[in-house]
Amino acid sequence: MDRAYKLFEEQQLARGIDLKQVHEKLKSIRIETPSWGYVNQGTRFKTFEKMGMPRNTYEKMEDAAQVHKFTGICPAVALHIPWDKVEDYTNLKEHAGSLGISMGAINPNLFQENEYMLGSVCNIDSKIRRKATEHLLECVDIAKTVGSDVLSLWFADGTNYPGQGPIRQRVQWMYECLKETYDALTPNMRMLIEYKFYEPAFYHTDLADWGMAFNMANKLGKQAEVLVDTGHHAQGTNIEHIVAYLIGEKKLGGFHFNSRKYGDDDLIVGSVNPYELFLIFYQILDAAADQDPAIQTTANNIAYMIDQSHNIEDKIPAMIRSVLNVQTQYAKALLVNLAEVRAAQEKQDVLGAEQAVREAFEMDVTPLLRAVREEMGVPCDPMSAYLQSGYGISILSRG
Repeated sequence: MDRAYKLFEEQQLARGIDLKQVHEKLKSIRIETPSWGYVNQGTRFKTFEKMGMPRNTYEKMEDAAQVHKFTGICPAVALHIPWDKVEDYTNLKEHAGSLGISMGAINPNLFQENEYMLGSVCNIDSKIRRKATEHLLECVDIAKTVGSDVLSLWFADGTNYPGQGPIRQRVQWMYECLKETYDALTPNMRMLIEYKFYEPAFYHTDLADWGMAFNMANKLGKQAEVLVDTGHHAQGTNIEHIVAYLIGEKKLGGFHFNSRKYGDDDLIVGSVNPYELFLIFYQILDAAADQDPAIQTTANNIAYMIDQSHNIEDKIPAMIRSVLNVQTQYAKALLVNLAEVRAAQEKQDVLGAEQAVREAFEMDVTPLLRAVREEMGVPCDPMSAYLQSGYGISILSRG
């Protein structure tokens, strides 16, 4: 045991933190990476093409396996259909398994085809709504084949001008499409419903906020839950408040991690406001310690996923950085002394409660993470280990 960790251990024991439990939680967290995060992506102005990009979904799996190899906490990869469409999904599943990873959430694409310009499940044309529903059902079947238990939904549906569409009627159309899809789920599957307050629709978005997603999930049933994307809110939104509320209602199902400065989620998670990320985890861990078993179950069953567009960064190192930023803030949140916070709350000690939370955020968790990674058998410095592995150079031959 190195001196830095010994000092860290003594400090945490003095604060009343159970480090054994902290280690176990850090080793058990799982963060899903997205297949689309390993390929060329762009801004509204240009897609910047890089050498060595995957030429197919099989090569995306190979790149994703590198992230898991060096971090130890990313064993699943989300698929986006039809971006990741293959002839034989069983074969794809076996290929991923040979690399030590598996399939994660299945994400239908209902925003790129010409028919969906004015909406998919909310389109006024019943034939287009039918096409969208058939695609959702196709994705349920793919999930069953590859062993995924999550269908992750985001819709670009909305309008740009007053009067363009019948807003109330569109809500009913969406429900009808999602209900048919929901009924096709197996008992172990979940439907996660994502929201976004604007873009690409600028007058109204059919699922504009967590309340609309929450209401839709409630109408559909227990297997439908809300997915919170950290980049899909207005400036200044208290996301950790939304997190706490949804957990209290047993309806928080998943997270898409990224970061935003202005318009959307094109920045690496934790790169702009790491304190927000820390506070989100604080609320989740506080709920995991609740006396209500249902609250605990919800908090412990959240699907954590990266969803961001690495436009100018090298893809695999950027994904590793994303994962490490999440892991770091999760580690810090595990160091919040919840008993101390509650004691201060009971005394209405405002500054004392705030200090008990902020103290954990200000901790240097480097010794902790190095020790946990050593226990897991992964490199203590995942980024350096990947860069030195030569994998990034080897894939340049892809062209």
